[in-house]
Amino acid sequence: MRQLSSSLDRHETDLVLCYYMNPTSRIQIARIQNIENWYFERVIFPGERLLFKAPLEAQLEISTSETVSAVLSDKILCQQLQVKKTLRPVEAEF
Repeated sequence: MRQLSSSLDRHETDLVLCYYMNPTSRIQIARIQNIENWYFERVIFPGERLLFKAPLEAQLEISTSETVSAVLSDKILCQQLQVKKTLRPVEAEF
């Protein structure tokens, strides 16, 4: 599902791949609201991992669900969630 508005299409190459994992035993809601004309919201179940692309300056807001409501529990810059490519040495199989 594409989450970009047409006004951001020209910046699509400026997006970074980000990773977040829900380390709690509760359902969380992840949102990005600090980017104009951008909509991103996902429900993340306990232990679930989320890969997503976002502008470097985006801020992921994490709300943790309580019995009847959700409480904002964290705000994380996507720059800190950026997936970095690492090269691992390949072991030869004999």
